[in-house]
Formats: sequence, structure tokens, C-alpha cells
Amino acid sequence: MAGAVRLEPVDERNLEPLLSVAVAEAEPDDVMPPVEAPAGWSHARREAFRDYYRNAFAGFDGPTRTRMYAIVVGGEVLGMIRMTRCAEPGTVETGIWLGRSARGQGIGGAALRELLNQAAAAGMRTVVASTTRDNAGAVSVLRKCGAKLHEDGEAVRAEICLDAIPPAL
Repeated sequence: MAGAVRLEPVDERNLEPLLSVAVAEAEPDDVMPPVEAPAGWSHARREAFRDYYRNAFAGFDGPTRTRMYAIVVGGEVLGMIRMTRCAEPGTVETGIWLGRSARGQGIGGAALRELLNQAAAAGMRTVVASTTRDNAGAVSVLRKCGAKLHEDGEAVRAEICLDAIPPAL
């Protein structure tokens, strides 16, 4: 990994670099909710991407109750990690995506550890995540960050208790 992993709130400054990484190194369904649009990275899908990320600019107090962060290493945007307030007080749900070229280098784990620090600083006590059993990268990152994993068929639900994890230095 070339340099420290930083999280920067997604805003107009880094939205286009984030979209560029998504278009070059990810599938639309991996980086945003499904939309009715032509397959691939059509103009309509790119606009939907921008709208989806802009809807989270207001953070926890906004309509999506979500804080999104660009994952930045060496000044380059490589992906996104988010946390969304859950109905249960003190709990946020997280999700992450990285461009293909950034995977398998420890960046996801470093980004999640930084997000856990952000969540704790925001007064959260628990971070949860959902993935699938065949997403070995996500399962490994969650396990390394202290998550308790609960499998139900192909679904995997992870729970990280922030009270039990010392902050990363």
C-alpha cells in the first residue's frame, strides 16, 4: 500500500474522481443501488451515481442518514466507504467498495478501521455490515477488524462492538 489511507467526506470536490474510479474499475451494481438505465456505465447511470452520492452530502442529518467517505491513498481516490444510521440507537451500517486495482492490498481494512474511529467519535457503539459468504475479501476484512460474523445460508451479517475494540493508532 503506497501511503496512509485517508477518508474524505464525499462532496463536489471528489465526486467526479470517485465516479471515474467506479466507471474504470467497478460495476454499477457494486457502487450504487440498481436503476432503470441501459446496461453498463451509460449517461443515465452516471447521472444516477452522482444523484445517489449527492443525496448523502447532508450526512446523518440528511434524508439518507448516511455519511459517505472517499477512500484516498497518496492523493488518489480509490473507492468509497459509508456509514448509515440504523433504527437502533448508537448503531450504523457500513458498506465499502474499491476499484479493482486497489483490492487485496490492505486498503479496505485500513479504511474500515478509520471508519470505526469516525463512528466512535460520532458516538456510535455498534457497526454492522452485510455481505455474502462468497465475498471472501469483505469477510476477511470484517474478521480482521474484530467483527462477529453470523452466517445464514449465503448471507453474512457482521457486528463490530466499538466498546470492545481499541482505536487504531
